[in-house]
Amino acid sequence: MRLTGPLRAVAVLLLVGLTWLLANTLFGGDSGSSVRHFFSGTSEEPTSAEPRPRRYKCGLSAPCPPKHLAFRLVSGAANVIGPKICLEDKMLVSSVKNNVGRGLNIALVNGVTGELLETKTFDMWAGDVSDLLKYLRLLHEGTLVFVASFDDPATKLNDESRRLFEELGSTAVKELAFRDSWVFVGAKGIENKSPFEQRMKNSKSSNKYEGWPESLEMDGCIPLRPPLEG
Repeated sequence: MRLTGPLRAVAVLLLVGLTWLLANTLFGGDSGSSVRHFFSGTSEEPTSAEPRPRRYKCGLSAPCPPKHLAFRLVSGAANVIGPKICLEDKMLVSSVKNNVGRGLNIALVNGVTGELLETKTFDMWAGDVSDLLKYLRLLHEGTLVFVASFDDPATKLNDESRRLFEELGSTAVKELAFRDSWVFVGAKGIENKSPFEQRMKNSKSSNKYEGWPESLEMDGCIPLRPPLEG
């Protein structure tokens, strides 16, 4: 009879424990799952998270080969969002860097070393095209030229400025017009036409924004040039 008290206490504890276990089992709680595995002697493998896609320079989907430069160009969106020029995971031109402007946004890069030489903007709506002409005429052999448009890239362009861009490898500049979107990578002394160029025509029937076409985005890998002889 002296064991009646302890036995009653054990019975109460067992009842409470079984009630808790049953409730967790029915409602599928994590703790219930752990208890079930504890009593069954099995272990629960943790669910592995989805592997994150690997990120390469400038957000490319794959790495560039050796002795190549990774780049991404984004033209401006209407006259609101500025363009971007990324090279080797470094942002050369962007609104955050406060070095964008209406018209043509240009970054010059040493084609042998990949070193940034200069960034500059040219207003093609209200600016003076002679500033652009002087700039393009002085380019050195092997210089890489990255161009991203913002708002209007073409109103002030004349025949000579278009010809100078053609000499850098452009094929679209000949027809580039008011408020077109344009991204381009060329080089001084290029022998063939550049494979890195896109143009979106300003057209009321297809414009994404009121008065402007959609923004363009282009990326790729540019081979470095061997050092110039002499």
